[in-house]
Amino acid sequence: MENEIKKGKKKIEIKLIESERACVVSFSKRKKTLFQDASKFTARTGADVGVMLVSPGGKPCSYCSTSIDEIIDKFFKVKLEDHQRDYVEGKSNDFEALENLHKELQACNEKDEKCILMHKIMHPSSEVPPNQHMKEQKLAWKLRVEKIKKETQSFILVEHQNFDLNVAPEPEEDEES
Repeated sequence: MENEIKKGKKKIEIKLIESERACVVSFSKRKKTLFQDASKFTARTGADVGVMLVSPGGKPCSYCSTSIDEIIDKFFKVKLEDHQRDYVEGKSNDFEALENLHKELQACNEKDEKCILMHKIMHPSSEVPPNQHMKEQKLAWKLRVEKIKKETQSFILVEHQNFDLNVAPEPEEDEES
């Protein structure tokens, strides 16, 4: 009894399934479970749920509690309203993200300066080695700034697209009697 191996759920490593047949079978089973969970979520919460997948063979699959078009339209409408509200209220998420990034950068620079000072104190005759972690951190910040720039540019583009150029004042009619 002591040496008995217990069976049950085992933690498996998540990796790409190499076998094409096994991949298709796994996709089919997991898709069914995902759609069942989405249905249960809708039934319990009353939320509109839409799940879209593309099979390994390229076939699109979807589950929707209502029309997928309605869900997508509602999603983008709310996102646009949020962006517009934040823009009007003067609190753009992009500016907040930049402020947070600036604070992180300041804290990291202070930490780096302390490390350099400590190295100079501990090893006065040697050169300060490059900090690989700091290089990686700076690259990550650069990528975050680029992402924020792209989001800001796309928001500005959406704002310009919402400006209706087809609205023109009615021409005044000449009164000829």
